[in-house]
Amino acid sequence: MPIFGSQNEPSNCPPGLTVPELEQSKASVLATLPSSHSRRSYGYAIARFIQCYCSEPRLGFNRSVVVRYRSHLESLALSAATINLHLSAIRRLADESAESGWLSPELATGIRRVRGVRQLGRRIGNWLTRDQAQQLLGSVDRNTLRGKRDSAVMGLLPGCGLRRSEVASLRVDQLQLRESHCVIVDLTGKGGRVRTVPVPAWCKELLDLWITASAVKGGKIFRQVRKNGSLQEAGVTVNVVWDVVKQSAKNAGIDHLAPHDLRRSCARLCHESGGELEQIQFLLGHASVLTTERYLGFKQKLREPVNDRFQISLS
Repeated sequence: MPIFGSQNEPSNCPPGLTVPELEQSKASVLATLPSSHSRRSYGYAIARFIQCYCSEPRLGFNRSVVVRYRSHLESLALSAATINLHLSAIRRLADESAESGWLSPELATGIRRVRGVRQLGRRIGNWLTRDQAQQLLGSVDRNTLRGKRDSAVMGLLPGCGLRRSEVASLRVDQLQLRESHCVIVDLTGKGGRVRTVPVPAWCKELLDLWITASAVKGGKIFRQVRKNGSLQEAGVTVNVVWDVVKQSAKNAGIDHLAPHDLRRSCARLCHESGGELEQIQFLLGHASVLTTERYLGFKQKLREPVNDRFQISLS
């Protein structure tokens, strides 16, 4: 839908910058990003901007247009982090367009100077209690083929702290036995970091239930299942994982739950069960222990402060 002009105007790009040029600049931007998650996020952000930009045939790609687009994003009540990600993607699009000679360096500089939205505080998400995690897993019907798949997906998210992209790309050959314990080996996460993830016994039981029912022998573990219950060769996408979480949360009566909240919940449940901070860091694949601490999301207990646990004699 046009945001820069009348909705009755034709949908074509202004003569200064054409659709093929924008798409080629977009491809150049995505080629510089090492993370598949970043490529997906930036690709979506740039595609949305191009769609809106091309709705008004008289505009050029300049600072004024980007400022107006930022106002449009703010009107959608998006978070500051999301808006700033969109603006970062547009700045890269301008840089690549300038590198290709389709945009003047002066215009690209003006676009780079568009400020992001001020972020007040930090949005850190939700955490599930052990009972809520149990309730969430119990909300999935395991009597159908799709239900067996969804149960295994819902087990890996809070049980192993996987990202949804890691669940979608998980392969059969990655399930191995190490030190008499089932693990996921060579799991490539954010930033290209590779880790080994232990799989709890209850999680492995759900995986075995799905693998046996689906007769998957190799390749991706999780496959698409049609509404009639027939199994497809194609693997699930990250959007399928999101839909599984959304539907399970709805069935369990849990509001505002995202897949990454289950990763955070894994960290906290491990810590509450006596898990060491550095082991949780290894499990989640964090480069810094500070990131792991943020995932735990603990608040200071003023009624039972830690410095009350030891006494100094004054006599």
